[in-house]
Amino acid sequence: MARLPASANFLAPIIAETLLDRLTMVTRNFPRVLLIGAHDPALADRLRGICTELTIIEAGPRLAAASGAIIVEADALDLPFASFDLIVWPGGLDSVNDVPGALLRLRALLAPDGLLLGAFVGDGSLPRLRRAMMVDAVRPIARMHPQIDLAAMGNLLQRVGFALPVVDVEALTVRYGDWFALARDLRAVGLTSRLAPTPPPLTRAEAAQIAAAFAAQADPDGRVAESLRIVHFSGWAPHPDQPQPARRGSGTASLTEALKPKG
Repeated sequence: MARLPASANFLAPIIAETLLDRLTMVTRNFPRVLLIGAHDPALADRLRGICTELTIIEAGPRLAAASGAIIVEADALDLPFASFDLIVWPGGLDSVNDVPGALLRLRALLAPDGLLLGAFVGDGSLPRLRRAMMVDAVRPIARMHPQIDLAAMGNLLQRVGFALPVVDVEALTVRYGDWFALARDLRAVGLTSRLAPTPPPLTRAEAAQIAAAFAAQADPDGRVAESLRIVHFSGWAPHPDQPQPARRGSGTASLTEALKPKG
């Protein structure tokens, strides 16, 4: 990612715009902001405009050097508790070694009534590529990102203590003329395998098999419509003034009666 121009990452500005749109619907100030991954420079600039103190972290040294970020993994953050009012994570949650541990650390970093807002590429993404990589004559080696589904993300937010968790998904379709163009895009957005040690490279024969299997799924115009499922999530550090859910079983209206056809 660091070797490529920022414009090669087509997904970063899409996620950034969505996160900023959601942030505008929150009617409160966030003086101290933590940004995890400044892959879209415009997002960092916008956040600087709404806060008095912006801290950026990056896992990769080259990416950190480009944005002036602190070099650290999100699941290894060691910053003072309750030191941020807003944490923005525009992609990458699914790439850390310890996902629950990372969320737990972020929960501790938020001041009371602080907001965590983020997005990542979730479960069900890239189905045509996955199908192509399972063809005969291609070794079954993990080469793609693990994926977190909607229900698991909601459960994780609740387990680590976030209040008012919200998780939803947005479908994005991207069309490609061949598998090689898709592979270039996936490298640019950081969605290829990050396993260490790196799996053995594909042979030319294996790459040709995958390319052919991918092309076989093309639409009549010769392009393959690949899909990405962008999971958006948010959660608040608990505060006594926040709305509280009603106690289970405390309702007085009958859903059965409400759904009966009106006679």
